[in-house]
Amino acid sequence: MSTAILTGQPVPGSSIEGDLRSLGYDVRVASDAVDAETLLAQVPGDQRVAVVDSRFVGHVHALRLGLTDPRFPLAAVSGALTAQPAGRQALTRAMARENSAGGGTAVAVDSLADRIVTALDADGTDVHRPELGSLVAEVPADPQARNEARQAVAAVDDEAVRLKSAVKSRDGFFTTFCISPYSRYIARWCARRGLTPNQVTTASLLTALIAAGCAATGTRLGFVAAGVLLIASFVLDCTDGQLARYSLQYSTLGAWLDATFDRAKEYAYYAGLALGAARGGDDVWALALGAMILQTCRHVVDFSFNEANHDATANTSPTAALSDKLDSVGWTVWVRRMIVLPIGERWAMIAVLTAVTTPRITFYVLLIGCAFAATYTTAGRVLRSLTRKARRTDRAAQALADLADNGPLAGLTARVSRAPLGAPLLVALGGTAVLAVALFSGVTWAPVAGAVVYTFAAGQALHRPLKGALDWLVPPLFRFAEYGTVLVLAAKADVNGALPAAFGLVAAVAYHHYDTVYRIRGNAGAPPAWLVRAIGGHDGRTLLVTVLAAALTASQFTVALTVLAVAVALLVLVESIRFWVSAGAPAVHDEGEPA
Repeated sequence: MSTAILTGQPVPGSSIEGDLRSLGYDVRVASDAVDAETLLAQVPGDQRVAVVDSRFVGHVHALRLGLTDPRFPLAAVSGALTAQPAGRQALTRAMARENSAGGGTAVAVDSLADRIVTALDADGTDVHRPELGSLVAEVPADPQARNEARQAVAAVDDEAVRLKSAVKSRDGFFTTFCISPYSRYIARWCARRGLTPNQVTTASLLTALIAAGCAATGTRLGFVAAGVLLIASFVLDCTDGQLARYSLQYSTLGAWLDATFDRAKEYAYYAGLALGAARGGDDVWALALGAMILQTCRHVVDFSFNEANHDATANTSPTAALSDKLDSVGWTVWVRRMIVLPIGERWAMIAVLTAVTTPRITFYVLLIGCAFAATYTTAGRVLRSLTRKARRTDRAAQALADLADNGPLAGLTARVSRAPLGAPLLVALGGTAVLAVALFSGVTWAPVAGAVVYTFAAGQALHRPLKGALDWLVPPLFRFAEYGTVLVLAAKADVNGALPAAFGLVAAVAYHHYDTVYRIRGNAGAPPAWLVRAIGGHDGRTLLVTVLAAALTASQFTVALTVLAVAVALLVLVESIRFWVSAGAPAVHDEGEPA
């Protein structure tokens, strides 16, 4: 339950009490500022509380934005202030100080809520102020100003603004022009029937899994149904976020579900396509695994670059200036957003190709498109990094080290060596090159030797902080090396089940890496050290897989990959679910940013 304390001189005919009750507030009226302080003390500390001026005039959605958003401990619009439990202490102190300074007599003259916000600002306390746009939120000083404010309220369609704000201001071409024009109305329909964003997110996942099942039938009708259902899943995927923004139903669990389910849906669909192709006699598991590897490495490039430059100083370059200039030309904005093949364009392409072609053609086009997008975005980020003069912080270096996912073996090599062998990226490149040559050498135990060198290089790469201009490439390079090793060795096993088992292992490990990203971006730090040790780090897993491939028969290697995939999946899923259900950190995921 939330409590709103109305202060100031009551205004006959005002709808403020009804508006607050419609937003879920229990309304209490304070006779003066001292009474407001007393009422505030009576509200339980685990409840949200708001201080609102009785003379407030504005849209209900302006109040909703200012008083119900769960993401901010303190938030305010003109004439109204709210505090969640985390912000109660600051609110109580500010109110007590204002009453002491004003003697509790200024409520009828000015707005107590606004005075408290000013006091919080003076203390350096962060108070969120939502962007209202054309929405009205005012405390009129006289009858004439009140009439003018009411006319301004009547002139703006509150619901139209609410619907418009439910849609992301920056999105892909396909999403903006083919989905959002009607998905926002689906979001409103869901809100009016009490559905939550998490329920819509789950419906999107189930729809995508059914689509994958249809693709797995291997029939033309199944492929057509899969394409249609994949688009339907994406519509629901857009709807859940729009519903959250429309009704301000944000939650840590919801953000995590939305972030992780996107990857689960897409990669499950790849598996469904591979199963469907196998029913028709075409083995495309290597293509499916390659698509998942390429897509995951693309994302890690984006994540690593963003983390490296999250709080960098002197964050400018000629390349960035050119990018900003291109953004000032309307058509280039959409072209650049489409080039990176964001989720909307990618899923639309996959859906259409599934319905009208074969799984093999679908994967070929997907791999070519994603490779081009990866080349474009990575090249842009490399150019920015080389031309900008930025000093990276310790926080950025630590985030990159966490993203690298070094295990105990790499850590041991870093401790026993007295000095680094060279620049982190060059050392990582050298170790990866040795591993790649060993994998394709044709000698049974050569991959094991290559993995030993790779493990040593991984430890050396993190021997010193990753603050170099291109050191953000180290984590995606490690991802490519580990995933590629599993793909190559499974393909060389050349037995039924090896590539599907490898697909499962890479999917489990990729989930761990995505989970690491979301924790770091939510300022929650990396996964616990025990988890990284338990699953070996990228170096330990790479070495283990090479040893298993050399020591076991092809059939035994397939079983070992399956067991390893199940073990890793169980460990990372249990810990991830435990963390995100109980954590207070936001999960954030973005993709498709222009280079």
